[in-house]
Amino acid sequence: MSWFTGLDLVDATGLHYDVALRVTADGAEIAPRTGQSGTDLSRDGLRALVTQGLVDLQVNGGAGQLLGAFTTAADLHAMDAAHWATGTAALLPTLVSDRPEVTRRVIDLVAAAQETCPAILGLHLEGPHLAVAGAHDPAILRPIGAEDLALYIAARTRLGVLMITLAPEMVTPDQIRALSDAGVIVSLGHTACDYDMACTAFDAGAQMSTHLFNAMSGLHHRNPGLVGATLERAMPYGLIADGVHVHPTTLKIALAAHETGAVLVSDAMALTGSAADRFTLAGREVHRRNGRLELADGTLAGADLTLVKAVENVADWTARDIAETAQWALSRPLQLVGTARHPTPSRWLIWHEGRASARIDAGAVLPLALA
Repeated sequence: MSWFTGLDLVDATGLHYDVALRVTADGAEIAPRTGQSGTDLSRDGLRALVTQGLVDLQVNGGAGQLLGAFTTAADLHAMDAAHWATGTAALLPTLVSDRPEVTRRVIDLVAAAQETCPAILGLHLEGPHLAVAGAHDPAILRPIGAEDLALYIAARTRLGVLMITLAPEMVTPDQIRALSDAGVIVSLGHTACDYDMACTAFDAGAQMSTHLFNAMSGLHHRNPGLVGATLERAMPYGLIADGVHVHPTTLKIALAAHETGAVLVSDAMALTGSAADRFTLAGREVHRRNGRLELADGTLAGADLTLVKAVENVADWTARDIAETAQWALSRPLQLVGTARHPTPSRWLIWHEGRASARIDAGAVLPLALA
């Protein structure tokens, strides 16, 4: 298979200037440009930027369905295909708060899909152990119990990666410690906890915060809340960089306090890979309008965002290079889930002038969908 030339390259190890890339179904090879021939990706004398496909730790659905409605491993393959079309090459399917029987079924489905789909990293359970509902069904929310704890610890062994977003009000420090000791990634979110309670949860083993600023106690001058605890403790945090969930100025304030903790997530819902303008969440209709996904009362219900767009937005808002902000959706999420090796090494993205322009999959150049 021929080489790609006329490019700088970003992988999980960093930036490599003026190299050649060869991609097959089994992976990729990087070599010095000299002596290699093939497809020149440069434009107007400027080398393209090529990055590994992006990694998203909060993906609620795709191809027209939410994860909780999936019934077969094929549904997860379809979700992967829908997101890879937009530039996300690996993902953590995310279950919005649901009943215990749905959680068990989804654990089984994700474990089955992982056998044939390396893009499926594991599972993210966003709830039901939450205190601030947001767009989640309030009737589903509840404290964690002994059966839940046993289920999650067993699921972590099956799935390899299990992330759980929970509110400190709904768990004890000992329960957080048990999950963390079992290898579960505990993330704090959907909470009204004060600063001290957040710090206690981090001390017990919580490792990050979910979609910083959204559905959590904010930064107040008398009570720094979860936002203050996250930034002061230098914990990783998810960011939905759509300009709707977080204003660009607010995002820059977080970066000024603790830049290396930022991990870009899409919080994508059912509509990725679908032309539909609405879907149903817990029996309530969610509308897609004006760059937002919202319930009838205006409550945000996930994001109408691709991870590629999030990377581009942060680069624009902060005057950084794509080569830098891409790592916030590449090496940083991979580090959080505990792997240095990209799970889909045959998937790459091509960028020109700060915008993603195409994909490479097993050596073939493919178009990139915008939503």
